[in-house]
Amino acid sequence: MNGDAEVAAAPAGPAPPLEWKFSQVFGERTAGEEVQEVDIISAIEFDKTGDHLATGDRGGRVVLFERIDTKDQGGSRRDLERMDYPISRHPEFRYKTEFQSHEPEFDYLKSLEIEEKINKIRWCQAANGALFLLSTNDKTIKFWKVQEKKVKKISEMNVDPSKSVGNGSVSSSSVSTSPRAHLANGGCPDRSYSYLSNDFAFPTGGVQSLRLPVVVTSQETSLVARCRRIYAHAHDYHINSISNNSDGETFISADDLRINLWNLEISNQSFNIVDVKPANMEDLTEVITSAEFHPNHCNMLAYSSSKGSIRLIDLRQSALCDSHAKLFEEPEALGSRSFFTEIIASISDIKFGKDGRHILSRDYMTLKLWDVNMDSGPVATFQVHEYLRPKLCDLYENDSIFDKFECCLSGDGLRVATGSYSNLFRVFGCTAGSTEATTLEASKNPMRRQVQTPSRPSRSLSSITRVVRRAGAESPGVDANGNSFDFTTKLLHLAWHPAENSIACAAANSLYMYYA
Repeated sequence: MNGDAEVAAAPAGPAPPLEWKFSQVFGERTAGEEVQEVDIISAIEFDKTGDHLATGDRGGRVVLFERIDTKDQGGSRRDLERMDYPISRHPEFRYKTEFQSHEPEFDYLKSLEIEEKINKIRWCQAANGALFLLSTNDKTIKFWKVQEKKVKKISEMNVDPSKSVGNGSVSSSSVSTSPRAHLANGGCPDRSYSYLSNDFAFPTGGVQSLRLPVVVTSQETSLVARCRRIYAHAHDYHINSISNNSDGETFISADDLRINLWNLEISNQSFNIVDVKPANMEDLTEVITSAEFHPNHCNMLAYSSSKGSIRLIDLRQSALCDSHAKLFEEPEALGSRSFFTEIIASISDIKFGKDGRHILSRDYMTLKLWDVNMDSGPVATFQVHEYLRPKLCDLYENDSIFDKFECCLSGDGLRVATGSYSNLFRVFGCTAGSTEATTLEASKNPMRRQVQTPSRPSRSLSSITRVVRRAGAESPGVDANGNSFDFTTKLLHLAWHPAENSIACAAANSLYMYYA
């Protein structure tokens, strides 16, 4: 493929660096407050409109937020654009509702505890004013419907006021002894029902003052989350991914060795479309780490592996997609192999660009941008925390080297983002000629100024045999702000608004929102 074609494959035109600003935070901790394990956020996802945001935590809860600054003007986002309101102004979300999605379980057949932790959340198509989403823990996927329902209240509870005395009790002329009086007498068997004495006489035509409670629908509404379907017993290993298909009818779920295809309407049956389990488990060399459907083509999906490769498969080829349509992997540099090479090469997350032309992948040290039409190597590589390379031994000892960082792309495809340690996240420009590489901190001091990290001079994307290395100026063991590096605080989960330059990211139990 010639150089001109490769340049054309990248998003067009360098964009100026964005100036990021803090927007808001949910679940901010007070000084000295300890974070409960169950409150740590484990999944973040915007819906397609960007007007709703969902988070899941290790306690199995799903919390929903809704955009409210677009409602201030009394219209939708499309209305705002038509009325020339500034879309780049301060975006504002508010808490909407929450519900318990998963509970801890125990598999007695395998003597295995199943955590309630939410691994992934994916929004489905909204319909009739209701929101739909999928959530999953290690073993079970659930399909939820969240809808506003009008509150029903009971009215006309008492008897006719003209025939009552005191606090609404019936006058003695109608009933000689009340059930309450009977209970006050001890409710003895020999006196049971004694209140229905001969003194009680039904008037002709019935008791006119007796009224039944009437249930009426008020104008008040409450949000109700209802589990519509449960997709269970289809995975022997931990589910690491779920992804909706563009057809709106199907979705996939992936574990270490298999990918299953589901129909949203059918919960008791799935089709195994990828199976990498060898006949002898001793021959196992790689596992599936992430999977995602193509955003536009319902027959295409991609999955990544622990060996650092991405496979693009076409569901039209065969029922079981043992062979891939394309394989994306970077050739290993000669003489660079070490004990940690395979560990840090494992891809923890992949995302398709909105146009479906590019795939973003995150391994332990880098972000890589791939063009689906060019399988000879990534079109760009971004160094996330290269200064940690001398500390790989320490990271291995404390298991941090196995942390799974997520990645995301902007809706316009001009930028990519991912997290790091010390609650840092990094934003890179991925257009030809862009030198944008910004480091921000999601912390209890959200107004801390951002750091524009120096980077190497940019180069054309025409030569994919070389990589773009935009290493930060941080020294080993010190973050971008000169603070001691902290492996215990990590920003694993983040999501980019589908239509705006707005990022939601999670640091422990806090959800931070930034915009540019």
